[in-house]
Amino acid sequence: MPEPTLTLCADEPGQRLDKFLLGRLPGYSRAQAQALIRSGCVLVDGVARKTGYKFKGGEKVQVRIPAREERSVEPEDIPLDIVYEDAQLAVINKAAGMVAHPGPGNESGTLVNALLARYPELADMIDDPQAQDRLGIVHRLDRGTSGLLVAARDKPSLLALMRQFQERSVDKIYLALLEQRPKSNTGLIDAPIARDPRQRKRMAVQRSGKPAQTEFEVLDDDFQGDRALVRLKLLTGRTHQIRVHMAFIGCPLVGDTVYGRRKQRVRLKRQFLHAHELAFEHPTTGERLAFVSELPVGLRSVMEKLR
Repeated sequence: MPEPTLTLCADEPGQRLDKFLLGRLPGYSRAQAQALIRSGCVLVDGVARKTGYKFKGGEKVQVRIPAREERSVEPEDIPLDIVYEDAQLAVINKAAGMVAHPGPGNESGTLVNALLARYPELADMIDDPQAQDRLGIVHRLDRGTSGLLVAARDKPSLLALMRQFQERSVDKIYLALLEQRPKSNTGLIDAPIARDPRQRKRMAVQRSGKPAQTEFEVLDDDFQGDRALVRLKLLTGRTHQIRVHMAFIGCPLVGDTVYGRRKQRVRLKRQFLHAHELAFEHPTTGERLAFVSELPVGLRSVMEKLR
């Protein structure tokens, strides 16, 4: 079956191409619209343009809608540490090593597989354009990061919680052990983050990047090698934000072989990063919910060995 093609008229001069598509393609997120543009599925007067192209007015826009791949995500009875759950959401204490979503090389054993087994109603989101890329997961933690994560059990709750993250009304506090103590006890790192142009799998501080802010506070510096335990508050939510910002100020995380030392001096198969506190408003009742997860035994053991 041929892929459908839409022909649209750009009638608003100065409007960005990605924002134009966002208003014309119901169910598409801005990221999905940008992905269409980058993949060559969008032509402006017969020419492929960048996501930030601004219309002069009157251009003809052709959009080829690629067929969505059939998704086959199987429920798996994987034990989860459930901190809280009700009919709308669940708060999970994720273990380090667990991947959030299935993908190449991680088709099973993910948090999504586990959630589908515990909450079968999440399967209703698989064919929903607004929810299928999330399947209940509102925000993500890196594979090597442990701690608190919230998942929605229905689409209205998912969208409401995502909106809170976008509006930055969610409190996200992390604990991290750094290879080097920061120069001050407290501080704010305000440095934009974008994809590293030299290594596309990494992120980096870039002038052209998206705004990113991280607050830090030194909690404990009684460790070998001038290391320090810090409390970190995310004011924005960029990919790998804490790891990138800490490395940027010369204080990479213990165990982080991507942004820190490739050859680690501490035996740890993950970065020392834990999502310690999480607070948000319940999507139905509006009640402010707050949760705390203490450091896992393995991380506490590392700290004691470094005393």
